[in-house]
Amino acid sequence: MLVHVITKKGKGYRFAEKNPLNYHGVAPFNVETGLALSPPSDVPTYTGIFGQTIVKLARVDSRIVAITAAMCDGTGLDQFSQEFPDRFYDVGIAEQHQSTFAAGLAIEGLIPVVAHLFDFSAKAYDQIVYDVCMQKLPVVFAIDRGGIVGEDGATHQGLLDYSYCCVPS
Repeated sequence: MLVHVITKKGKGYRFAEKNPLNYHGVAPFNVETGLALSPPSDVPTYTGIFGQTIVKLARVDSRIVAITAAMCDGTGLDQFSQEFPDRFYDVGIAEQHQSTFAAGLAIEGLIPVVAHLFDFSAKAYDQIVYDVCMQKLPVVFAIDRGGIVGEDGATHQGLLDYSYCCVPS
């Protein structure tokens, strides 16, 4: 027997159905209007700065490629994906493959930038260590949302990853 389930993000809440990306992880908002209770901050985010920086670097170096695991907007790669569609890869929810794929691209002389959320990097621990680090490959890991990240919820906290990302002195 095969059960094929198709989900709809935000199902049942019209504002989330209309704009699912804005409702993935949210601050407090008015349920009647869908509007945030506090105005957006003018403080630059890691995601925004990263997105702008990788685009600037990629304009100068054609070897830079970006790889996401189903989080193009969430990791700041939306502009990169539009400007460099032939150098952008979305591997779906497959962080293990993302890291090994990056290793293969690095072997071929490209500069892969792996962008994912800190908590999901734990899924790719073996691939990061054995396929990239032990091979001394030039792969850039741009890992977002380390530590406590309130609005993304309990499943997106990047607390445990600090233990394996620390370099002993």
